Amino acid sequence: MERPAGRLGLRRIDPLIQAILAEAAHPPLHPVPGSAGPEAGTLVRTVLACLDDSKAEDIVTIDLHGKTILADVMIIATGRSNIHVGAIAERLIGAFKGERHKPPRVEGLRNCDWVLVDGADIIIHIFRPEVRQFYNLEKMWSIDRPGERRLG
Repeated sequence: MERPAGRLGLRRIDPLIQAILAEAAHPPLHPVPGSAGPEAGTLVRTVLACLDDSKAEDIVTIDLHGKTILADVMIIATGRSNIHVGAIAERLIGAFKGERHKPPRVEGLRNCDWVLVDGADIIIHIFRPEVRQFYNLEKMWSIDRPGERRLG
């Protein structure tokens, strides 16, 4: 049985992509890049400390100013296993609550191959090593540009 050409891949779109497309149809809810307040820097420091305390590996921060309006900072980290990735994510969620920020949106906590923690101005990706290598977000977001740094 053949499907119409226009509907071929619709059922295979990841729920995260669907959410991104739905959100892209609306104007951003947070300030335009470059206008983030001092609390964004405090939250980044808190997130980085939390990742370090959780023994996350290969932590990378990417400044997104001028690249996208999705967020101001993207942080990418690796956990050694599904259990480690889940533990890191749970600790990050607790850190947001401890800083009295709005609870972040979280995707991928069920499988813990790749967990996305969306804190509005900060997006944190936590991967298992093989999954991180496959998606290679650092290359997609041009990690080699000046102003971006590698931690760890």
